[in-house]
Amino acid sequence: MDIDVKAFAVIRGDNSDKVNVALHDLEHYGRMRFASKPKRIEPTYADNLLVSVAGVSLKARCNSAALVELDNNAGSAISKLRKIHPPAHVVIVSPRHDIYEELMDRSEVYPEFERSFQPNHSM
Repeated sequence: MDIDVKAFAVIRGDNSDKVNVALHDLEHYGRMRFASKPKRIEPTYADNLLVSVAGVSLKARCNSAALVELDNNAGSAISKLRKIHPPAHVVIVSPRHDIYEELMDRSEVYPEFERSFQPNHSM
């Protein structure tokens, strides 16, 4: 039996523009599907999530952060993430992480992340 359990992506950036570009990159280049609209979360909470999930000490605090439920399982999301280089730090949270249930419970109460920024890719 193949159970496709969804994951969350926590996006941490220097500013909201970088978080917006990272969200765009996840969808466009990483071909990840979002199960919900991205939500704005407190930067301090995102920093704490990184420490909790990755088990590393924090090197730099973020100034903007978003949370989005993925319609991909964690393994697939991590594999896709390794192939792109978004301008913000992305942490994949799966059901094996202690914080997963808290994110499931709280994700609906966070405000929507404003995605009005349009990435300008000049080549």
